[in-house]
Amino acid sequence: MLGKPIRSASHWPALFVLVAATAPCFAGSEQGQGALHFFEGTTESASTVKVLMKKPYRSHWIGTGIIEPDGSLHLTQHVTDEGAPPKTRRWVIRQIGPHHFSGTMSEASGPVDVEEISGKYRFRFNIKGHLSAEEWLVPDPGGRSATTHISVRKFGFVVAAAEGIIRKVEEQGRD
Repeated sequence: MLGKPIRSASHWPALFVLVAATAPCFAGSEQGQGALHFFEGTTESASTVKVLMKKPYRSHWIGTGIIEPDGSLHLTQHVTDEGAPPKTRRWVIRQIGPHHFSGTMSEASGPVDVEEISGKYRFRFNIKGHLSAEEWLVPDPGGRSATTHISVRKFGFVVAAAEGIIRKVEEQGRD
């Protein structure tokens, strides 16, 4: 799907769970830098995706994140959407100011903008085919998981949505 224009709604489903992996959204430093650390190591998500005029389907990804020396998060997701071949998605997110993050995602056509608003995180970016995505990520108490709601619009109309959960995966062999 990368590098190819989206010509029909049949290509849209894979785009709706792509945001959920990057949210710098959990407790950390005073200005949120610790939030990026939630995605360090292994995280996973399970979502239900609903596309206009299509049957809902399940989506799952497992992500591996690394915090680089410059403080940026590099996240690779291995995505499995029901009825589609597996794929890999890549993110790079960095804090650019208090409560504000920016970065890139392999399926976005332009920058990804992330704002922390009252303890919730709003992601916004564009996707090829005149689509715009907005995701709200809401951390659960304890900071080990979050709920996510994504809506995708075309010419102002919602054409798809996804609801899901993201959780931190405990790594074996760590204390």
